Amino acid sequence: MRRSLALALVCCSLAALAPLAAAAEDAPAAPAPAAAAGSFQADLVADFDGPMTHLLELAEAMPADKYGWRPSEGVRSFSEVLMHVAAGNYVGSASLGTATPAGVDPRKLEATTDKTAALATLRASIDHFKGAVAAVSDADLVTPVKLFGMDLNKRRVMLLMQGHGHEHLGQAIAYARVAGVVPPWSQPQPKSGG
Repeated sequence: MRRSLALALVCCSLAALAPLAAAAEDAPAAPAPAAAAGSFQADLVADFDGPMTHLLELAEAMPADKYGWRPSEGVRSFSEVLMHVAAGNYVGSASLGTATPAGVDPRKLEATTDKTAALATLRASIDHFKGAVAAVSDADLVTPVKLFGMDLNKRRVMLLMQGHGHEHLGQAIAYARVAGVVPPWSQPQPKSGG
């Protein structure tokens, strides 16, 4: 009798919790933590935002039919450059201690050629990396990690990823210019009246 009563209580408890679990699955993900103002992490994210904002603006400006364009055989297409940056953001985040989201395989991202999917993937990777940076404490910045066979610490990983973003923004600008797309921030400004 006691076992039956205990089993009934457990089943009722689980049944009562099921709607809460379902609601939690449907709830939007919590925003990534922000780095403390004035910290190395906050400064890095502020600098990382510059090239990533420009890369997203350029990706928006590039026509969908140019996403497969490459300047020559054997080099990445425009979409592959974007997805290479996204993959790097995920790999860098993992080395900082933030796991890659379920269903994301950084090794397969360069196969993404659809403009809408590429933009969504790039945005998600940027947010993920910024959250990973913010999650590293000041004391943990010197924690040794391996990345691409190199012995680094977490601060060096952040700097490497920051440089990676700048490098591939430059590459994407060159691709866009050759393809006839002027970066949005370089568009001529209307002259003021007078």
